[in-house]
Amino acid sequence: MSESTIQIALVLPDLLGTYGDFGNAVVLEKRMTWRGIKAEIVPINYGQPVPDSCDIYVVGGGEDTAQTLAVKHLREHPGLQRAVTKNAVVLGVCAGIQIFGESFTRADNVTHPGMGLIDSTSHAGGVRAIGEVLAEPANGLFEGVLTGFENHQGRTVLGPAAQPLAHVKVGTGNDGSVEGAVQGRIVCTYLHGPVLPRNPQLADLLIEWATGTKVAPLDLPAVAAMRAERVRAAS
Repeated sequence: MSESTIQIALVLPDLLGTYGDFGNAVVLEKRMTWRGIKAEIVPINYGQPVPDSCDIYVVGGGEDTAQTLAVKHLREHPGLQRAVTKNAVVLGVCAGIQIFGESFTRADNVTHPGMGLIDSTSHAGGVRAIGEVLAEPANGLFEGVLTGFENHQGRTVLGPAAQPLAHVKVGTGNDGSVEGAVQGRIVCTYLHGPVLPRNPQLADLLIEWATGTKVAPLDLPAVAAMRAERVRAAS
């Protein structure tokens, strides 16, 4: 791997930052820095152009109005879409899984076009999903149970081009059966927490995709203890 700096785009934290999902960008930066990999976070706020030169793009959660504004902004500034064609890594959380799909229908029953980056559609469900989630990774994508906190009314249906991130054991996820989506180097999830502090194995998968290098595990007892506590709380 070259000595170039891995750039982590934190996309629209002023719109899609309701649940502290900016922490996902911080975890990626820290886990690379601790391994001697140069990394920096590049915040991109509403109204600013989206560069297509970053290595990882992180999108967080937000409410219906914020989602609609985010899609408008990302269509007007299509740097993220261009980056995807160049194999950039993308993490979309909650609102991310909805706006990255083909369409999303809000609670007011108005359907809005998504960005078409993943083969999925989303709509408002009848009962809001709130609480801890445990899920088993799909297709051996990574090791260890996926843990997180969900707070959403949306339900997401995956098309054949998208694969689930995990299979739900506790909680709702997309539809009570599967959680999240993976398509190419795009990973989406409904899980907050934020999701990467709670699931370092997922963070390391994104880092390996971005760097093209296998990374050794980090010995962080506090993280292991936190994961164990959250799994117990949800079981």
